[in-house]
Amino acid sequence: QVQLVESGGGLVQAGGSLSLSCAASGRAFSRYAMGWFRQVPGKEREFVATISGSGLTTIYTDSVKGRFTISRDNAKNTVYLQMNSLKPEDTAIYYCALSSTFTVDVGRYDYWGQGTQVTVSS
Repeated sequence: QVQLVESGGGLVQAGGSLSLSCAASGRAFSRYAMGWFRQVPGKEREFVATISGSGLTTIYTDSVKGRFTISRDNAKNTVYLQMNSLKPEDTAIYYCALSSTFTVDVGRYDYWGQGTQVTVSS
């Protein structure tokens, strides 16, 4: 059983930065793709970024390209999301997730963290 624990959310002014972390339990972390998703009340959970098991390949949703960076440290079983130039519309609960497939499809992710709140004030 895999457990994912996010940390690093908080309140920041527009234009500021936050860094999220997600620590995973279990073995063979490098075999799995990791993704970040976000959700606001009343809306569906949306894809933000994903990274392959090796860390060599990444995909971002258009709205965060050039501002967010996903990375991972397989020795620490941890994935990161560095968020710069934050905007009020980035406000959401952010979730990390694990998948056996490198994909942007939220339905293909098997394990999820509890989420961490990110609030960007204008």
